[in-house]
Amino acid sequence: MNHFDNPLAPLSRKLPEKTRQLKAWVRALYNLDDRVVISVAELACRDVGCPDVETVIGIMRPAERVRTIRIHKSVEDIGFDDVRLSVMRGN
Repeated sequence: MNHFDNPLAPLSRKLPEKTRQLKAWVRALYNLDDRVVISVAELACRDVGCPDVETVIGIMRPAERVRTIRIHKSVEDIGFDDVRLSVMRGN
């Protein structure tokens, strides 16, 4: 670890390549152009019945409500099929 790494930083900041890949998959599956902003955040949940970690993907189209995709896995563990299935389910 170099002196610029923050060990307390969210996992998605430690995995920029995987985050870029997730965004590219979402962009392709939804046929989104570059005007659409896609955010990826990994969140911890402490509520009963909630998964320990989930990844929330926000799709922000100009002048529209944010569409949210929730996948109950860490950023690191998400594969293309996870994103595809979430899109198909309309999450």
